[in-house]
Amino acid sequence: MIVKLHPTIGCCGIDCGLCPRFYTDGSSRCPGCGGACFERVHPPCSVKTCCAEKHGLEVCGQCAEFPCAKYADREKIERDSFVTHKRIFRNHEAIQAHCLDRFIAEQNERIAILQEMLVKFDDGRSKSFFCLAAALLSVEHLRIAMTEADTKSLKVALRKYAETEGVELALKK
Repeated sequence: MIVKLHPTIGCCGIDCGLCPRFYTDGSSRCPGCGGACFERVHPPCSVKTCCAEKHGLEVCGQCAEFPCAKYADREKIERDSFVTHKRIFRNHEAIQAHCLDRFIAEQNERIAILQEMLVKFDDGRSKSFFCLAAALLSVEHLRIAMTEADTKSLKVALRKYAETEGVELALKK
């Protein structure tokens, strides 16, 4: 089993560290791609096998062959109801353009903002909404929304910035 250095980003580009299951207690908690006990929570993943085990990479965006056949149907992948799939191509493109370290630094900032949202504002029913906002909104708007949260609802601020960015902050049913 390969343990990745950055389990908060999946080999496929999923934002594991921004997923509600990453913050769940109990047996349904996901440790992130390549995190401890990942195989116990998820079935075998062909993307992880190819990327981490075969090529020794953290993410597919580091591979000279990216995008390969696994990413052939970009439109289908981006329509997936699993929210963190929505940014995988953008994540890979950022990694290719700016390097993994810079991407991880930005992702860590998103994770820190999300964790602050969960500690200060989660009413027991908002975790998925906050994870969605942290995954899809710009870091700049996340920061601004957090500063505005003292004077008005964080959800109202996040929805305002989602509208500005043309992002839908609703889980598909």
